[in-house]
Amino acid sequence: MSTFPDSRTTRFWADRPLAYKGVVVIALPLAILIGALVSLYLASNAEAEAEDDVRRAFAIQRDIYQVRAMLAEAAAGVGDYALTREDRFLEPFERMENQLTPTLRRLDVAIEDDRVRAEFEDLMVVVERKRDGLRETIALAQDPQPTSSAEIQQSLLASKITLDAVRREIDNIQRQEAIVLDERRALVDDVRARFFALTAVSGIIGLLGSLMAVYLFSTGIVRRVSKLEQNAEMLARGERLTELPEEADEIGRLSQRLVGASALLRKREDDLRASEERFRLVIERVRDYGIFTLDTDGVVTSWNLGAERIKGWQADEILGQHFSQFYPDDTRDFLPDQMLERAREQGAAEDEGWRVRKDGSVFWANVVITALRNEAGELQGFAKVTRDMSERRRSEEALRLAREDAVAASLAKSEFLSRTSHELRTPLNAILGFGQLLEIDLDDFSQPHQEAVERITRAGRHLLSLINDLLDISSIEAGGAELEYEKVDLVTMLEEVHDLAEPIVSSAGLSFEMALPAAGSSLVADRRRMTQVILNLVGNAAKYNAEGSFVRLGAELDGEGGATFFVDDDGPGIDPANASRLFTAFDRLGQHKRDKTEGTGLGLALSKALVESMGGEIGYIPRKPGSRFWFTLSSQPIEPSRPKAHQES
Repeated sequence: MSTFPDSRTTRFWADRPLAYKGVVVIALPLAILIGALVSLYLASNAEAEAEDDVRRAFAIQRDIYQVRAMLAEAAAGVGDYALTREDRFLEPFERMENQLTPTLRRLDVAIEDDRVRAEFEDLMVVVERKRDGLRETIALAQDPQPTSSAEIQQSLLASKITLDAVRREIDNIQRQEAIVLDERRALVDDVRARFFALTAVSGIIGLLGSLMAVYLFSTGIVRRVSKLEQNAEMLARGERLTELPEEADEIGRLSQRLVGASALLRKREDDLRASEERFRLVIERVRDYGIFTLDTDGVVTSWNLGAERIKGWQADEILGQHFSQFYPDDTRDFLPDQMLERAREQGAAEDEGWRVRKDGSVFWANVVITALRNEAGELQGFAKVTRDMSERRRSEEALRLAREDAVAASLAKSEFLSRTSHELRTPLNAILGFGQLLEIDLDDFSQPHQEAVERITRAGRHLLSLINDLLDISSIEAGGAELEYEKVDLVTMLEEVHDLAEPIVSSAGLSFEMALPAAGSSLVADRRRMTQVILNLVGNAAKYNAEGSFVRLGAELDGEGGATFFVDDDGPGIDPANASRLFTAFDRLGQHKRDKTEGTGLGLALSKALVESMGGEIGYIPRKPGSRFWFTLSSQPIEPSRPKAHQES
């Protein structure tokens, strides 16, 4: 008797094929989802384009400011050159000549707004007039005929008037670009608002579609399948089935076929035997794995093609033989029995080792032996699966040898650096010694000779610093660094470092600030190495902070006996793209900013090695503006460990 409502709509839906119902149930929410995703994709693209416009506006403002700065610096340098005739004042002008054209070309490509482009074309005219004026001033100053001061002053005044015009045009562009930027930001906000609204609408529509799909699925399939499951359980218990409605879909047809289930159950035993035969045929044709069976004593009872290929025996040669003959002489007497015993106790046993082929050759094999038991749990025999792993073992051996070669090469590099640095010190000490002797009588030399002597000693000291850094790094890498731990008063130590570094910071035109911990704070550490690291960080902060105003040195206790030391500055910071190159030997990230900055590129790498040799950590944090370099030392000092290969050698 039917349990479903006798309505045309329900009967129509129930009579449809399951494929039709599945398409409806899946396609309805899927179509809604695809429509929502397409809408979200379009909105996301619109938002991304608007954000690109905003980033382009920021880039335009940055390049406009760069044009203004280059012209101002070039004008100042040309003015100083015209008054002093010293070539060093022409460096800003030469830099402007090299960089101005690419910058203007970038602006020409980036500016798309018609209002800003009109102002930019006016700026191009004034910029060219300014460049021509600077060239004329330089030409007047370089004229072999004496040029009157009035002519030079008149040229400089005209240059200043042109520069003022450039500034006015740049201000106009920046005002127009600010308006465009505000418009683009408003567009981004509008797109984002529409994006959120579209997301909400898509979510509601998707929810409604999902509810509709669930309803269709429930009315058309779930309830009828549940009833069908109940009847299947009744059939398993031998009970009479309740007759189901004769719907035309697959479920209706399946309900009619349940009457033949008893006949299928009677044939189950025959079908299991047929399956075992098929499985046996499949196993016999496997070639990559040796699969065979053993009786309870370990005698081979079956043999597949994979076993024949891997081990070399034909089936008629090995059937009835004990499987211990696959093992080498040194393991044949005990390992086969151990494997069978483990399989009996644990259900399976796995092993890797050398095995023997028929021709006497050996191969590295992975072997799994599984105990076979009947339904009563009685042992019937064993299944053995063998896989040839010789190629993998050769690869592992090659990898191990390559790793050892790499370690040996690293040690050879460290030893080479150490020996080379020591060899360089001997002639360098002689050079510095003679240079210092010449400095004693420096007043007896002419000015060019005095400058040459100063260059000799300065270059010698720079090279000596590089050699010392190389020796320190190679010593630490070789595990030969000796640490001298002592209790260090942090306030006293930081004040001493402040006194040592004050001339360096002051010469850079920066203030040197301190952030001291509480009085009496102390730490057990190597005082000399800790001071060396802090001096390196302070020196870098002063060296590369050309645009800021201060360098700050400080320390903080961590509450567990350790401390964090930090050096802050308000300079230009580090490009995020280059941050990963920090602490890399010979990599001077700031060289492009200050061409005349001396340095070896070893300071941060050496600092990292020194801190890690004391069991600490060192790192970098970007700040706005500037950057922070920090390192930590724990309350539990450690002795530096030597490399493993070094110990073994």
